[in-house]
Amino acid sequence: MSLHDQTLAALRGRPAKAAAPGTAAPRLDAARQTRVGLMLAVGVIGGWLGLHLFGVFLYQPSGRSWLLAPLLIAAQSWLGVGLFIVAHDAIHASLAVGRPKVNAAVGRLAVTLYNPGLSYGVLERSHHAHHRAPGTADDPDFHPGRPRALLAWFMRFFTTYFGWPEFARLTAVLLTYLLVFRVHPLNMALFWGLPAIASALQLFYFGTWLPHRHMDGAFADRHRARSLEFGWLASLLACYHFGYHLEHHQAPGTPWWALPGYRRRHRPPQGPARAGWRKRVAVG
Repeated sequence: MSLHDQTLAALRGRPAKAAAPGTAAPRLDAARQTRVGLMLAVGVIGGWLGLHLFGVFLYQPSGRSWLLAPLLIAAQSWLGVGLFIVAHDAIHASLAVGRPKVNAAVGRLAVTLYNPGLSYGVLERSHHAHHRAPGTADDPDFHPGRPRALLAWFMRFFTTYFGWPEFARLTAVLLTYLLVFRVHPLNMALFWGLPAIASALQLFYFGTWLPHRHMDGAFADRHRARSLEFGWLASLLACYHFGYHLEHHQAPGTPWWALPGYRRRHRPPQGPARAGWRKRVAVG
């Protein structure tokens, strides 16, 4: 099977070769996982960088070109989510199996493109702390005082990872764009600032708050996480399958593109929970 066919099979959440009747689905082998993961990472990083360069440096806001702007912003926002997901797989060493230097290099690149102010090392340490004690006071991604409140939790999440040092680094990059490269401020706002904010909200909403917020029902296990009952396409568009969050915590070494297949094999869809994510949101 060609690498192209392997990648398509992986994106659909299916094994590259069908399992024989009556046998378990095969596990990912390290070589294939690395090939597919790096190929998809190149696609996400290359796609984001191409749209970024076009939008920030080449886009001319005039006439019919305004019709293109919303599409560019939406695509850039979604690819921004992808940058974080690539870095997330690198943190879990599931991007390039057995190649720590490759994981670190690609992860740092993805984080730098996603937000030049952020530190890959800080994200790595904090994310492992999140996995050690999810949904507790020791979880840096959790708000133990307001475990249902969307806005309060987001503000705590934001200030945990973005303080004065991060703000200073980001400001230096922005000033370089504006003063050295002479980029138009409107282009910066539309095709960098707005997608960055949108992708951060998207990641938090679908990848942290919905899976880990407290609801009336109990969590399934010690991971204190729930999975969103989305179909394959909706799950991909929402957060690169990161909404299959219980499965991610149960198998953190499974890359994002393999989570749908893992879910089908280990957690059959549960109909009664489908509407759970639509319950009223506490925003205070």
